[in-house]
Amino acid sequence: MDWMAWTWPTAAFFATIAALLITFTVLAIRFPETPRTGILRIETTRGDRLFITLLGSAFINLAWLGLVGEHQPYALIVCLAWAAAVFRWV
Repeated sequence: MDWMAWTWPTAAFFATIAALLITFTVLAIRFPETPRTGILRIETTRGDRLFITLLGSAFINLAWLGLVGEHQPYALIVCLAWAAAVFRWV
C-alpha cells in the first residue's frame, strides 16, 4: 500500500470504522431494535446514533485542529465523551 502513502494511524482509523460497521450490522441482525426518541425528538436506531457520533467527532477534531492546533490525541477524549452522550441521550 505504499502507493497510497498509508500511515499506521490512517490504517487504524479505517480499520476501526470497518469494525464498527461490521459490529453494528451483526447487532442489528442478532438483536433488532425499535427506534427510540431522545432529546433531539427524532427517532433513532443504533446505526443513526453511530452516524451522529462519527459526524460529530469529525467536527470536534476539525475544531480542535483549528482552535488548539496540537495535542490532537486529547480530542479523542472529547470524542469519547461525545459518543457516550449520543448513545445515552439521543
